[in-house]
Amino acid sequence: MPPHQCGAGAFGTYTQAGQNYGTTLLWTLLLLIPVLYVNQEMVVRLGAVTGVGHARLIFERFGKFWGAFSVIDLLLLNALTIVTEFIGITLALNYLGVSQFWGVLASAAIVLVAGSLLLVPVILMVHPPVGQIAADFFVPKMPEGAKLSEVMLLIVAIVGTTVAPWQLFFQQSYIVDKRITPRFIRCERIDLCIGIVLVIVGAVAMIAFCAQIFAGRPEFGNYTDALGTARGLETYAGRLPAVLFALALLDACIIGAAAVSLATAYAIGGVFAVKHSLHRKPWDAKGFYSVYCGLIVLAAVLVLTPGTPLGLLTNAVQTLAGVLLPSATVFLLLLCNDRHILGPWVNSTRLNLFTGAVVAALVTLSVILTAAVLFPDLGEAWIIGILVGGSGLALAVTMAVELYGMSARRNAAVRLTRTRPQLDRDSWRMPPLDQLPPARLSPLSRIWMIVLRFYLVVAAGLVLLRIVQLATVGA
Repeated sequence: MPPHQCGAGAFGTYTQAGQNYGTTLLWTLLLLIPVLYVNQEMVVRLGAVTGVGHARLIFERFGKFWGAFSVIDLLLLNALTIVTEFIGITLALNYLGVSQFWGVLASAAIVLVAGSLLLVPVILMVHPPVGQIAADFFVPKMPEGAKLSEVMLLIVAIVGTTVAPWQLFFQQSYIVDKRITPRFIRCERIDLCIGIVLVIVGAVAMIAFCAQIFAGRPEFGNYTDALGTARGLETYAGRLPAVLFALALLDACIIGAAAVSLATAYAIGGVFAVKHSLHRKPWDAKGFYSVYCGLIVLAAVLVLTPGTPLGLLTNAVQTLAGVLLPSATVFLLLLCNDRHILGPWVNSTRLNLFTGAVVAALVTLSVILTAAVLFPDLGEAWIIGILVGGSGLALAVTMAVELYGMSARRNAAVRLTRTRPQLDRDSWRMPPLDQLPPARLSPLSRIWMIVLRFYLVVAAGLVLLRIVQLATVGA
């Protein structure tokens, strides 16, 4: 299973959607398919053409001020995400009856490779109705009678766990580490499509079998955590599917912890210009492997600390990832319109328009979430108003993005044609970073980015407030 579905966040978010709202939120996964592909495809091109990690590119092209913003986000979210992976490990071990202390320590050093496939027999044994799954997958609707703020919180969490910001940093650095060049971009796109299919199938499976086993039961609408899901599977479907689910959770969390730690180590290594590659031996890249292993050990220790609110933290991390995703996507979009680093591989006009619309949609989603947190009784008229305003914002953002892309391509085209002969796309690589002219952001672009950044910080704070409120009420 690809890294972007691995982990406690994915298992917790998808199973919560199924247990609390049935299959009514399956349509969110359909809408996320193009978003997932476009974001990942852009970092594939960046990694293959530039040979440089995502964090270092942001620092070099936009300076320390903006680079610090992006990397601080990454470090905070990744540290919390790794903790959630060990939360999932703890829950799985608890159900399987394995000692939490020794199990967590062992999991920090073990990687399974086939456990994720165990979800397939689970859904076959539960056999949810295919017709209902297909209807809810293709027809958007909101759960009847549910509180808007709680539904929006979960939708943003689904976005955050399916298209997490750390994936951008991991994917680009991993492409670089695998020494992929532009000639293999087509192969990477095929690999990406296969991964997305696995992600969506796994997500649909978890939502569907949870919706099926908890429908009409006392637990419906009262999600606790993945351990509760495993116990529910045992009660209503039998011991075997519950054990398979717990093993799949354990496997996904171990791989997720490894992938997120690796993404962080790649980013820190790139920013501080230290050796950071899995091709190097531990003694040849001490800083890289110290960060990689240190984060895993730290997360394991935190999870073993008594009193840590495990379920609350898992939900909060995925929602924060969804709220902060627009900021990461903006930097990605700006980099992919920089002809100095991508040359003939820069974004097309159509791709810019789509990605600009995605950024606006993500911001609109967070606006609705923020409004729902501040005003729990928000009516449909207000939601429609926010959506209309968001549509206007989408139009403005896409136009601004395209104008920026046209300006960047026009300004860089003359320089490139004067200094370099026309090269085939498959052989074009970015010149050394120190030979590139600095990227220039217009005053308007800087203002918009500062406003976006300020708003997302406020939104993240309100999200945390709402999660604490829900936890307090639940307690």
